[in-house]
Amino acid sequence: MTPGNNGASTPEDDDPFGYLYADGQANGATPPPGGGGYGYPGSVNRVRPVGERQYGQQQAQPGYGQQPPTAQYGQVPQQQAYGQQPGYGQNAHYAAPETMGGAPTSRQPLPGDGGGRGRGPNTKGLLIGAIAVVAAVVIGIGVAMLGGGSDDDNSSDNVSSGPTTSQSASPSASESKSSGASTELPEVEGKALNLGTGVSTASDVSGALSDGGVYVTGLNATGASVTWTVSDIPKTGAYTLFARYSAAGDDQSMTLTVNGKVFGSKLSMKNYAHAEDGDFEKGWTKTFAWPTLNKGTNTITISCGDGDSCNVLLDQLSLKEGQVKE
Repeated sequence: MTPGNNGASTPEDDDPFGYLYADGQANGATPPPGGGGYGYPGSVNRVRPVGERQYGQQQAQPGYGQQPPTAQYGQVPQQQAYGQQPGYGQNAHYAAPETMGGAPTSRQPLPGDGGGRGRGPNTKGLLIGAIAVVAAVVIGIGVAMLGGGSDDDNSSDNVSSGPTTSQSASPSASESKSSGASTELPEVEGKALNLGTGVSTASDVSGALSDGGVYVTGLNATGASVTWTVSDIPKTGAYTLFARYSAAGDDQSMTLTVNGKVFGSKLSMKNYAHAEDGDFEKGWTKTFAWPTLNKGTNTITISCGDGDSCNVLLDQLSLKEGQVKE
């Protein structure tokens, strides 16, 4: 075989780009019509048209700007046999993938997507819940702080000032307690007192609380006195001496002596009941003084001294620990 050009009849001599060269054009190579086939005459067409589906391969999509033929509902297009080529200038029928039972090609919106855009967690609801929890904690702390006051704020009693240890007091004073705790001590009836000269007992005037309505009389003479010797005083300190008596008409006052010493100025024995002169039955009342007593035995004397007014009837004497008013 002599060298020469055997033409473009053999596949191995095919040059798909022969039409681009001068020798290819001299041998009759032309650009492929429609972009398919080789550039030599009689060349093998190896181009697969759009829409042709090969076994094991995905179906080709239509070209840009082309509208695929509308597939009838429920109709499944037939596929070509393996390796079968459509005729020149013919196009294979395009079948939409959804008509073949394949997966949808369009994006399906998610539930609650709102037009294809996914939504995250409800952050607004979470924020409202967190604020509610913080508010509940703050309210609880505020309530605990408002209700946590100590009861000791109102535990102290109101204490009003009373007579000094050098003075006696009258029932017209305030009934509130003075300083110091009070302890109940024995009381004595008038008939059990040590009666001085000219002093006696009687029961003609009603209203006395002593047994049998007995009271002490005859105290309106200078030097008259009664003495109470009281024992078993628990400790040295301030005590309250109460005297129940009857006065009618003018106010009275007598001398109080504790353990041999005159206490204060006078023991006030005023007509606090406002009884008419001589009406001792309506003049029963009470007075008190705050002497200092020693632990053990003490003597208390009520007497009619010089300048005293002593027209009274004496019913009972009693003691309480501390400075009290009732």
